[in-house]
Amino acid sequence: MENELMTNQAGKALFEQKTRRIQDSIDLKRPDRIPVCFMATFWLAKYANISHRQLMYDIDKGEEILHRAILEFDPDMWMPPHLNTFIGPTMEKLGFKQLQWPGHGVGDHQPYQYLDREYMKPEEYDEFIADPTGFYLAKYLPRVASAFEGFENLPLFPGLHYTRIVTGVRGFAHPAVRRAMAQVMEAGEENQKLFEHLISFIAKMQDAGYPLAASTTSIAPYDFFADYFRGAKGMMMDLYRRRDKIMEAMEKIIPFLLRHAAAVAALLPCKIIFVPIHWAPDRFMSQDQFKNVYWPSFRKLLLGLIDAGLTPMPLWEAECDKRLEIIGQDMPKGKMIYWFERTDVVRAKEVLGDVVCVMGNISPSLMNMGKPQEVDAECRRIIEKGGKDGGLILNGAFGIPDEAPLENVRAFFQSVKKYNG
Repeated sequence: MENELMTNQAGKALFEQKTRRIQDSIDLKRPDRIPVCFMATFWLAKYANISHRQLMYDIDKGEEILHRAILEFDPDMWMPPHLNTFIGPTMEKLGFKQLQWPGHGVGDHQPYQYLDREYMKPEEYDEFIADPTGFYLAKYLPRVASAFEGFENLPLFPGLHYTRIVTGVRGFAHPAVRRAMAQVMEAGEENQKLFEHLISFIAKMQDAGYPLAASTTSIAPYDFFADYFRGAKGMMMDLYRRRDKIMEAMEKIIPFLLRHAAAVAALLPCKIIFVPIHWAPDRFMSQDQFKNVYWPSFRKLLLGLIDAGLTPMPLWEAECDKRLEIIGQDMPKGKMIYWFERTDVVRAKEVLGDVVCVMGNISPSLMNMGKPQEVDAECRRIIEKGGKDGGLILNGAFGIPDEAPLENVRAFFQSVKKYNG
């Protein structure tokens, strides 16, 4: 009993120390040392010498590996892979169509393959804008997951009134609806088990002293439509032919994205919201298009998250060098983490350091192909040049690459204990 009490007290003290280190960095204060983040998807399979598929489908094994990795590397914050890696059974029962995953479209030892397709036709913008929920039920969900096929036979809910509500329920008796409901319930039950695992594992790691790096994800309104509705080709054409419709649709979706993020964050002991960004890079659109189309709605989303008491953590993928001045203008100080993939985090700190905490960005090529001493040297450069005034968190460009050698990963995590900004 005494040993257990001492362990609990040690875990609580470690958790408070790491939480303070992270918060000081977000607040643009100088922490006791530069914090480091642990994020991995299929690298955990390499770490334990199992297949990518087993990692996705065996939650107990996945958590055992994750627990071992966190204890070995002693990060200051960690990203839970439960809702983006351990989701094989749920995706299979849902008949999810937007990804190929290990053993389902790609080999057992291969990572995800995203399928860029058109899931909303250009002439359907108005239908989405008028009734997003109705569009989801009748058209979008059946297109992205086979379990929802049949939902197009559900009644049109807006307009039902009085006894029309009574007579309108007959739509639920449609054979296709009943079949879809049964499949969706089965997928929901599978995902509920996964979420219960997540809650339990978070509590376990908190007791051991390790804070979360993010509670859930959100998405930039432009990316929401470009990635998951219109597809790359469709959205690039819309940018020139239907700019007004894009702007109207992005404005429509913002309140829903904010509600989703706030609802999940309320369930977990972390207020950081991870926002992966896909269409903002310098090469994907002009500076004028970014400034006048992409940024206004995304800025509104970020400010909405902040107003809800949350901490946005956008991952600026690829090169976003030209965007640095814009994304720092008129933003509240010490309220976000900007994570950079290819934009040099030291340069980003020079431009944004008095506005926002920056995170990154050890390159995948260095982590995969470099030597431990080279990884150590790059970590030292970032820590000493970018972290001298605080406001820096060390991370990979996108966490730990799937093929990174263990000795390089160890060098990465050990660096924060060797060098001080």
